[in-house]
Amino acid sequence: MNRQTALEKKKINNSKFAIRLPIIIAITLAAGIQIGAKFFGNKSVIGDVVKSSSKFKEILTYIDRSYVDEVDTDSLADYGIMKMLEKLDPHTAYLPAEEAELAMSELQNGFDGIGVEFNIYNDTVYVVTPLSGGPSEEVGIQSGDAIIEANGTELTGEKVNTRLIFNTLRGQRGTSVDMKIKRKGYNDLLDFTVVRDKIPTYSVDAAYLMEDKQTGFIKITRFSETTYSEFMEGLEELKTQGMKRLILDLRGNPGGYLERAVNIADEFIEGSGVLVYTDGKDDRNDRKIFARHEGDFEKGALIVLIDEGSASASEIVSGALQDYDRALIVGRRSFGKGLVQAPISLSDGSELRLTISRYYIPSGRSIQKPYESGNLEDYYGELGHRAEHGEFFNADSVQNENGKAYETVHGRKVYGGGGITPDIFVPRDTSHISRYLMELYSNNVIREFATSYANDHKAQLEKMSIDAYVKNFTVDSKMLSQIRSNGEKLSIEYNAEEFRKSKEFIQQQVKALIARAIWKDRAGLSNSFYKVVNKDDEFIKAALSHFDEAGKLGS
Repeated sequence: MNRQTALEKKKINNSKFAIRLPIIIAITLAAGIQIGAKFFGNKSVIGDVVKSSSKFKEILTYIDRSYVDEVDTDSLADYGIMKMLEKLDPHTAYLPAEEAELAMSELQNGFDGIGVEFNIYNDTVYVVTPLSGGPSEEVGIQSGDAIIEANGTELTGEKVNTRLIFNTLRGQRGTSVDMKIKRKGYNDLLDFTVVRDKIPTYSVDAAYLMEDKQTGFIKITRFSETTYSEFMEGLEELKTQGMKRLILDLRGNPGGYLERAVNIADEFIEGSGVLVYTDGKDDRNDRKIFARHEGDFEKGALIVLIDEGSASASEIVSGALQDYDRALIVGRRSFGKGLVQAPISLSDGSELRLTISRYYIPSGRSIQKPYESGNLEDYYGELGHRAEHGEFFNADSVQNENGKAYETVHGRKVYGGGGITPDIFVPRDTSHISRYLMELYSNNVIREFATSYANDHKAQLEKMSIDAYVKNFTVDSKMLSQIRSNGEKLSIEYNAEEFRKSKEFIQQQVKALIARAIWKDRAGLSNSFYKVVNKDDEFIKAALSHFDEAGKLGS
């Protein structure tokens, strides 16, 4: 049975607007899970030759030859394929060539580009930060620069979106991007030429020792090609610093390469037991993965954080650690994605991600939640259903009736058939959410203010240590007034009551974003950001208060 944290016991005022948020999250997560659908690395599966469908080909031929208007038969074929796959499970998918390439770059070790993290604010593309060691940093691009034009393409106005920016700034290594930059303090546009290069992608967002000097914190956002090596580098650094116990944060992690995930699980689990196995119609797709070596953290209390955004490979890690009584799982029930996709590369560069089996964790339970073939709306809308019956706010509302009970190695009761149910429940706190806050976010007002403030006060802030900053710096009323003013310039109507409701959260986010801009960690890490936000994170508070229990698991 779940135990409630102190936060659940206090009254939380959740508005109807806030309760609907899981539906928005589900739409975002759907895309993330498709990116994270890879199973055993990036190897293509070559199956039996599929018999050609003469009927489909015949119809396309007639359309191409005789239809009254000109038709793009390629896009028509793509549409037909996607509609056909909708009749299968929710995770079998077809990705046209351009989307397949973009999705692959999210998991593989980098892509070719100019190396900036950008932000769209008021129909303009701003540089949040040039990536460390990247080509933009080398030529002098700075945080806060506005990219007005790139290779003759205007990057301002209503037409600006992420796809346009990717298409303009990404490209073959060694090619040039001529950019016109507007920089604060300069009347004229500045000209920069950046030569595209390999830009590494990172998946471990944080790895640092907390204030007590014994608790490590590692956050993994997805399981990509480099995740295991990034994780091991962080783990070794924390052990060197004296870490005795660890919080592994998998919240919002949609999955990725399962091989990288089980390698990480293996670092915590003793012996040579099964970590995950698959079972499908074709025996050739059945596989068992075992723990293979002595891990680097097989002793010491371990807590894993999950929520409804944790899916696929992240559920495998948390589920295996729970089944072996190696970790205490803290948070909310995970997404429930237990279907295995094989990536099949097609001749035109497109990709079919075909569900070939289900995977099972050591206790024998499947974590796949129920679905009705062809009903994607209900499947991804299930998170909204959880909110409606109160599951995000009360442990007693968690519905496990769709899955039977199993037992861990030492006899604890766990459930299958709908995600990983945590040992310690942490309710969603939406008391800070308001429409005013959402408008500030959707117009990037908060992030843009933090970037601008960090640039204007860099010399002053750099005189402080990050620890002193976390302890002493305050986002004051003058700064909040400027945020309000910036919002009004974008026609965001100020609402005093909603501002009061969201004030502390806005202050926290601004403080964290300033910290990330000033105190740089090794490539890929945002330790300074998490050192701020984790101070008031209810998941972290719950984890810290249950380490004694985590340390007794398996004994």
